[in-house]
Amino acid sequence: MPFYFPISNNFSPDESQRSAINLLKLRKQLRDEVPSRTMNDTLLLATWNLRDFDSNKFGHGPRLKESFFYIAEIISAFDLIALQEVNKDLSGLNIIMRILGPEWDYITTDGTEGASGNGERMTFIYDTRKVSFQKIAGEVVLPFNKTIGGQQFARTPFMVAFQSGWFRFNICTVHIYYGEDRGELLQRRIAEIDTIAAFLSKRADDEAANYIILGDFNIVSPEHQTMQSLKKHGFIIPEGLSPSNMLMDKYYDQIGFKSREGQVKFGGRAGVFNLYKTLFGGSERLAYYPLMKNRGQLECGPDGAAQDTEKNKDYYLGIWRTFQMSDHLPMWVELKIDFSDEYLQKIVTPSFDVEQTQHPLDFSMPELNNR
Repeated sequence: MPFYFPISNNFSPDESQRSAINLLKLRKQLRDEVPSRTMNDTLLLATWNLRDFDSNKFGHGPRLKESFFYIAEIISAFDLIALQEVNKDLSGLNIIMRILGPEWDYITTDGTEGASGNGERMTFIYDTRKVSFQKIAGEVVLPFNKTIGGQQFARTPFMVAFQSGWFRFNICTVHIYYGEDRGELLQRRIAEIDTIAAFLSKRADDEAANYIILGDFNIVSPEHQTMQSLKKHGFIIPEGLSPSNMLMDKYYDQIGFKSREGQVKFGGRAGVFNLYKTLFGGSERLAYYPLMKNRGQLECGPDGAAQDTEKNKDYYLGIWRTFQMSDHLPMWVELKIDFSDEYLQKIVTPSFDVEQTQHPLDFSMPELNNR
């Protein structure tokens, strides 16, 4: 549950009023469109490319104080969320964590070096009451003979082991190279998707373990080779995952699963949360014009105030608000994590063979058996 005290204590009266109204609308939209979090039955897993969080190196910000509360509110609707485009400076992330409260934690990579890496971190935020970090984490670095034309990934994928309820899983978040819509740079994008999918698929098979891959794949469409490069290695994409960019016409973000038999059980619900139904709508632009710091982008009158022109409206709706929230929308899926009935049912089945059954949890204690 996010902490709202700064809204009343540190915001101006106008900011406080606007933020409280928007948070109430946002909370209602989340209740209406995203399943309620449960303690034991389900896991709500999400991914979100949180645009340039939070450097303002492109000059379309900075993010307003209220925007951090909106971001934290959305994150709090899920149990575990993968974030892409977290910058080297963790100040913004630490603000989010203070709003979320002490039950929440995160694990993140160092910033990726190189021009293509853009200094980005890969980050997981999770509710420690529901999800436990299993002490295994690492960036995926390819052996020389498996590199992509002699190169590593533009932004290094990040894999972490977690457990929630009965469900143990390895999860890898990616931000795949974009390049261009055609030619060699598109082929590099396809090669990156194919390489990480093949790498994790082999791991899943060798270890008989549950693997999840999610993030910004820059996938063109469900029929395109970018998607086929993910699916051909056995990753299952849940139904209900619609386009995930602000305009709802691109399939960049995805969540894929490759699991031990019977270990991934979808809760029946998945989707994309369109936060712009509630936040930074067109009718609110007049309140935000005075708060825009990048005055060079705006058409202003003799008094220096931004005018309500089509250019300013288009800038507000098309670019500015994406640097307050994102040009991507959060994508989520509901998973079942309570396998109690299935496990007990196997025990009462006459043909149950203890030695041949792969248990969701390993209750053996070899260190005791070997004494």
